[in-house]
Amino acid sequence: MAIYFLNLKSFGRSGGSSAVSAAAYRSGERIHDERTGKTYDHADRQDVMHKEIVLPSEFADAEMGWARDRSSLWNAAESAETRKNARVAREYLVALPVELSPEQRLKLVRGFSQELSDRYGFALDFTIHAPRDFPDSDPRNFHAHLLATTREVTPNGLGAKTTLEMHDRQRYVRGLGSSIKELVHVRERWAEVTNEALREAHIDARIDHRTLAAQGIDREPRPHIPKAAFEMERHGYRNELAERLREEYRARVEARLDKSATREGAAAARPQSLEDIRREARENWLRMRQSQGYGQGQSREQAQGLEQSATAKTGHGRDDDFSR
Repeated sequence: MAIYFLNLKSFGRSGGSSAVSAAAYRSGERIHDERTGKTYDHADRQDVMHKEIVLPSEFADAEMGWARDRSSLWNAAESAETRKNARVAREYLVALPVELSPEQRLKLVRGFSQELSDRYGFALDFTIHAPRDFPDSDPRNFHAHLLATTREVTPNGLGAKTTLEMHDRQRYVRGLGSSIKELVHVRERWAEVTNEALREAHIDARIDHRTLAAQGIDREPRPHIPKAAFEMERHGYRNELAERLREEYRARVEARLDKSATREGAAAARPQSLEDIRREARENWLRMRQSQGYGQGQSREQAQGLEQSATAKTGHGRDDDFSR
């Protein structure tokens, strides 16, 4: 069953993260970080199904070999930032439908990556991963990492920060909406392009970027276990945070069920209203008269007369019949 998942993450100096390290790990390559002197070697990864760098369509025929080379691109991204709290890269992590073939998943990710690159003007390095070959891994966990520069890419190098990096007041001056609205747009577009891919593949499954409440689904959202806690449990260690999150989820589910049962019980025990009593009496009286004569030669005018008589006898629409 296809599921919706899109998570946006940033890599910055203040958190001690490195765009070069992130690119090397996701692509399964060995890359040297010129800024720090460290070398990140992940060439032994076996789950990398495809990796590719996407540039804005306007540069499709431009000589930009530096931007199409993973090592030079991300070293350029690191060297372009001088502030100690600078954001160096953004990542979109998306879940891919297991129902699609590898070729269809690649087409989906490549098209979405190109759309983002054209919209924001950044270079985007995407990698598609297969599910990890671990005993507890989910065999349906096909996913893609879309690692983007925070600066616009040009034939001469990285330029100004993209509009995504601007404060809302700067965006408003340019006639742009808030950054939150931009994130909502991206989330919605991922659902749309994924559903288009599923339709083209003649697959009935669909995904939805909206919350459960917005979709009209009355259930508790399943708990999100942080990666560190998940990794501990995957290696056989007990994690109190993961256990607490699951217990809180079970408690919420039980509370919802109890509330639903209480609501249904109250509805069943609620006394009939005056209108309900009138309606029930009218319907019973009509059924009785119909069983006695209607359908055995009675005319439509006679049937209508019975209904009018029933209304008068049951006081439908006349409060004074019950006020005495």
